[in-house]
Amino acid sequence: MGTIDDYLGGLDDHDRAAIERVYAIARELVPEAEQGTSYGMPALIYHGKPLLSVMRTKKHIGVYPFGQDAVTAAAPLLDGFDHDKGTIRFQPNTPLPDDTIAAFVLFRRDQIG
Repeated sequence: MGTIDDYLGGLDDHDRAAIERVYAIARELVPEAEQGTSYGMPALIYHGKPLLSVMRTKKHIGVYPFGQDAVTAAAPLLDGFDHDKGTIRFQPNTPLPDDTIAAFVLFRRDQIG
């Protein structure tokens, strides 16, 4: 079992479903991505570089596409969602839309090359 699977196993059902959904969309878009860690967080790794991490914090679920540029690329689709430099925040009952997830994942994939 990889590090993302291990992490998801320790979450409650509501949080797990919200986080699994983001990872599932990312895996569909970048099937070559593998489970690993980056900056101590479970992450999808693409060509040896971090693509995406999604984690539960005290107050929200944080999405970390490992760069301000990826968040900026998705910014037009982030109305109503808290975000800054390299983080997008959401609540399980208000998930990120699929096209928003696709915007930052595909940007980061292309950035990695």
